[in-house]
Amino acid sequence: MTYRAVLFDLFDTLVAFDRTRLPELTIKGKVVRSTAGQLYEAFHPFAPGIDLGEFVDGLMWSWQEAERLRNEDYREVAAPERLAMLVRRLGFDPAKLDPDAMPTLLATHMRELSKAIVFPPHHGSLLRSLQSRYRLAVVSNFDYTPTAMGVLEREGIAGLFETIVVSDEVGWRKPKPLIFELALARLGLDPADALFVGDRIDIDVAGAQGVGMGSAWINPERTALPPDVQPPDYEIRDLAELGPILGIS
Repeated sequence: MTYRAVLFDLFDTLVAFDRTRLPELTIKGKVVRSTAGQLYEAFHPFAPGIDLGEFVDGLMWSWQEAERLRNEDYREVAAPERLAMLVRRLGFDPAKLDPDAMPTLLATHMRELSKAIVFPPHHGSLLRSLQSRYRLAVVSNFDYTPTAMGVLEREGIAGLFETIVVSDEVGWRKPKPLIFELALARLGLDPADALFVGDRIDIDVAGAQGVGMGSAWINPERTALPPDVQPPDYEIRDLAELGPILGIS
């Protein structure tokens, strides 16, 4: 198969999330890695009556509720929406808080998350080689586009991609067809012209197959293919293996 474009998932494909880079926080005698402590300190001036335990419980609830909603029908719950859920859970109306409260909460959360996102050095050289022969794009399930863009810009690779489509912009997450179709429309390509590369067989591979794209599954643990799942066109353990497949030495 000859492709004209290669589209990538972001997390656990182009970049990795290293939880050990998150700040440590002691909750009920247990040390965890979380942004919760920084979020609490940022929000406390706007709501001084809230204690840390109450805040952490609300933050965990908002995360679980957002995941529940996403899993129902793959609708995205954007980061500002999830943080508003947290604030309401704590008993506040986001619209009645100080105007700086919600932007401060969001900026703090995304700043701390960004510190834990790691870009493997060998991915950069591969992407630059691929970009000399293929059109590149990113299609990501993530709840805040500016952070995804910021990470790609920080690593000096944002300019390699013709379009970057993030689910909070679209309102729907992979494997919904719309998010793939939007990327293809921006590229002006038919599905058969593109290969999608991702680490999730149920979201990345199945979603790409659903719109007629080729698929490459990054499967470092050699996890068995689930029953009744169509195999990907390619299965690799590391992104570097994509080079030979696409004629890049």
